[in-house]
Amino acid sequence: MKFGIDRLLADPDLRKPLEGRRVALVAHPASVTENLTHSLDALIAAGVNVTSAFGPQHGLKGDKQDNMVETPDELDPTYNIPVFSLYGEVRRPTGQMMSTADVFLFDLQDLGCRIYTFVTTLLYLLEAAHGTGKEVWVLDRPNPAGRPVEGTLLVPGQESFVGAGPMPMRHGLTLGEMGRWFIGHFRLDVPYRVIEMEGWESEGPGFGWPQDRIWINPSPNAASLNMARAYAGTVMLEGATLSEGRGTTRPLEVLFGAPDVDAPAVLAEMRRLAPDWLAGCSLRECWFTPTFHKHAGALCNALMIHAEGRFYDHHAFRPWRLQALAFKAIRRLYPDYPIWRDFPYEYEFERLAIDVINGGAALREWVDDLASEPGDLDAIAARDEGVWRESIRPLLLYT
Repeated sequence: MKFGIDRLLADPDLRKPLEGRRVALVAHPASVTENLTHSLDALIAAGVNVTSAFGPQHGLKGDKQDNMVETPDELDPTYNIPVFSLYGEVRRPTGQMMSTADVFLFDLQDLGCRIYTFVTTLLYLLEAAHGTGKEVWVLDRPNPAGRPVEGTLLVPGQESFVGAGPMPMRHGLTLGEMGRWFIGHFRLDVPYRVIEMEGWESEGPGFGWPQDRIWINPSPNAASLNMARAYAGTVMLEGATLSEGRGTTRPLEVLFGAPDVDAPAVLAEMRRLAPDWLAGCSLRECWFTPTFHKHAGALCNALMIHAEGRFYDHHAFRPWRLQALAFKAIRRLYPDYPIWRDFPYEYEFERLAIDVINGGAALREWVDDLASEPGDLDAIAARDEGVWRESIRPLLLYT
């Protein structure tokens, strides 16, 4: 199969509209061709007049480790073009940045999750291009989490850099398709084009991630396909005092880690509360000592998620519910445990981080209500998931 960048490079007719025009590239370390050449190098080698580049959160080089660690603008030492940061002094492209090109090529590998900020960066670019005549092309890449949809819709008024609009946590779209949704939902006037993938099968081998492509981290802690599948659940740990495994070699692949929580007891309580929410993966007790971040230097008991190999059932695995259930089990076993972390999260200083992450308070309130049952959260989420599936059906570009 071919990703959007590979089709653009292979087909002169696709590149023809770029002739004589200034082109900008939005990219990160996973923006590579099938031969692992970075898209910036490949486009320039193909004769495309690239006049600027943009890096999203974690930077064009992908070297910034954590949230709210900003990247400065710089000058590319090889091509002598400006490299603008969309996670530095600004998160929205400025007019001066937009003036450096006529066509903006967006070539970011996504994880298929609302909170992964590359989705919001696409929206901000489209909004900056609105009404200016500037073109935006998405060089499409796979959604490694595939087509499944999961989670509650973001509540109006809860928008943030990790919540671009009323979509669920696990949205089931490629970024090319997401751009189509943004343009329709926000009524944007942008000449928009998707350079579609060739041969991507969302239900084929790999269930979203093609087996003939290696995994390259799109951000420092997105280290595996297993992480990409689990992320729509484990990312919620960023709003909790429990460790998500940062400071280890397998971040965001654990349901939780803590020095004062009994992982086997939590697993037993999860099985008692909602055994069907554990389907589609295997959970294994493990131990780790983070070298940095939460619980640094402390031995943590944890549950490792294995959504891979023979343990993975693509349609049964529901990471958002799985993570919610882990929180619920901890709350049942430790009623006074300080689960929720109160700190500035992605430049939101008033709301609890867990509510910013979920786009509303519904999940936190369900966890903290000792009388609530799994069916209560399931009813809310199932309704929202159905609404989303219907709204995106006309936008899908791939089977």
